[in-house]
Amino acid sequence: MLAAVRSATFLGVEGRPVTVEVHVSTGLPGFQIVGLPDEACRESRDRVRAAVMSSGLPWPSCRMTVNLAPSSQRKGGSGLDLAIAVGLLAAHEQIPTDSLNGLGFLGELGLDGSLRAVAGVAPMVGALDDLIPVVPRASYREARAISPGLVRVATHLRQIIDALRGEAPWPDEPDDDYVDDEPPHPDLADVRGQAVARKALEVAAAGGHHLLLVGPPGAGKTMLAQRLTGLLPPLTPAMALEATMVHSAAGVRLPSFGMIRHAPFRAPHHSSSMVSLVGGGTANLRPGEISLAHGGVLFLDELGEFSPMVLDGLRQPLEEGVIRVARARASATLPARFLLVAATNPCPCGGGPPGSCACDEGARLRYLRRLSGPLLDRFDLRVGVARPDVDDLLVSGGGESSAVVSARVAAARTGALEQRGTLNSQIPASHLDVLAPLNPAARLMLRTELEGERLTGRGYHRIRRVARTLADLDGDSSVPVGEQHVALALQLRVRLRVSAGERAA
Repeated sequence: MLAAVRSATFLGVEGRPVTVEVHVSTGLPGFQIVGLPDEACRESRDRVRAAVMSSGLPWPSCRMTVNLAPSSQRKGGSGLDLAIAVGLLAAHEQIPTDSLNGLGFLGELGLDGSLRAVAGVAPMVGALDDLIPVVPRASYREARAISPGLVRVATHLRQIIDALRGEAPWPDEPDDDYVDDEPPHPDLADVRGQAVARKALEVAAAGGHHLLLVGPPGAGKTMLAQRLTGLLPPLTPAMALEATMVHSAAGVRLPSFGMIRHAPFRAPHHSSSMVSLVGGGTANLRPGEISLAHGGVLFLDELGEFSPMVLDGLRQPLEEGVIRVARARASATLPARFLLVAATNPCPCGGGPPGSCACDEGARLRYLRRLSGPLLDRFDLRVGVARPDVDDLLVSGGGESSAVVSARVAAARTGALEQRGTLNSQIPASHLDVLAPLNPAARLMLRTELEGERLTGRGYHRIRRVARTLADLDGDSSVPVGEQHVALALQLRVRLRVSAGERAA
């Protein structure tokens, strides 16, 4: 007897449909899985056998062969357990094969027959096309966010078998309300002083510009970075879907309503490896931190403590918005369009009040050389952050709240998208004269900077994009960029100084 059950696996963040073919024949009892399964998939033999017997069903005493088609693609994970169990029972005529039509089965089986959630349900449901997914109850929100139609849920294998036999109805879908359990974003009003850094956050959010904060410990760099996501608008439907796929594939907990709607914030430790940051490392090519930050903010604290090789791995995704992970047996393209915010001390000792630095020029040079020039050039904004004054700390009340600033950011983004069809940070260099024209005074100012070798070619283009964002924030989305906007953009891109007695400013 032969039965075929539809299911799916995933590679990177892409779901791949799988047909589980089960053949039952006479001969010595045995259970074999073919079709390039990985170790977790091969172990399904023991989990399925125990789950079937724990559900009060007889285990076939015959030769059973399970083929995972297409056989040319590697299959990984435990998400095929349910499909294999259903296929075995259908091939052994314990359930009618026609009851499997139009259904796709996803889930891991416990030894007691219970259904457990697995990572990657979102991309796997997306790969089922027009099939009705059958998933563990714990994966319902995730599957419902992707599936355009009905979703079947269960907590135990026996419930599914009874429903397929027609002996009982399918279990009801969870009917609890969608509760927004995401924690609120920290408010920008908590920041005392730091007028320049606050302006830099607003510009970064409005134009999608990467930001580097340079200053001593205790200046508030981390506090500022954590408040950037509160200034960003909600994700577009397309971006929300991509971010949800990434988090699902990585096994990261999703909100209770299943879909990621707000910009994520990721802050990996400076000891993170290359694989943990860019992704890969397993047969499934798991997404890394830069993909988990897709649509949101990637914050690298203590930038100078990261491995230089790890930091240089960011250069390509910063430009292209994707990361291409290639291994000997597989390759995947993972989304990685994020806003990079980094913080670093000006020297190994952290700097501090003027005259208190104990680092010599050699130590400063070695510290800053960990940051390659091409990487630093990709920061549109480089802002010095000093420790706030006592008066700023003791004054009652803070500055503008995140709600006020985010309204200006939303207006600037809307104007930029209507006028130019893209965020200012993504304007191609060849289109700057058309989409971000300069008035004569602004052009002369930039010419002076280039002739004085204070700007590189890439830096020149980035200054123009930042100046365009500043003009948008002033409500001038359709007029040429003015001299005042270029001057402020230059102030928000300070040079890193390494001479004795100087601090990054």
